[in-house]
Amino acid sequence: MEGNSTVNKSIWGKWWTSFRKWFYPTWLAYETIIRFYEYSLPIHEYFILQEQNLGAKMSQIIAVLASGLTFTICFFFLTVPASIALFKYFNTKDVSSNSIEQKVKTYF
Repeated sequence: MEGNSTVNKSIWGKWWTSFRKWFYPTWLAYETIIRFYEYSLPIHEYFILQEQNLGAKMSQIIAVLASGLTFTICFFFLTVPASIALFKYFNTKDVSSNSIEQKVKTYF
């Protein structure tokens, strides 16, 4: 029981508690934007290679639209909600009392 009543302190100090509510969502957005860009590149290349079947102009138009749509869907349906959820989680006044925080403290 005594181990549950103590509050774990951050290894980075007190300044990290207020900073992390912006850091983690921004880091998640950065990482997923890079990943989703890498997802959209092969789609673009695939349609560019279809130049003989579609024509030069049409293959470029479809390549840009398909890769842009892939990136946009992934960004708005995955990155934005996850970043908002992380921000709301870390924006609470006492995150340390949360049981999830105690379990993942070593990772954050």
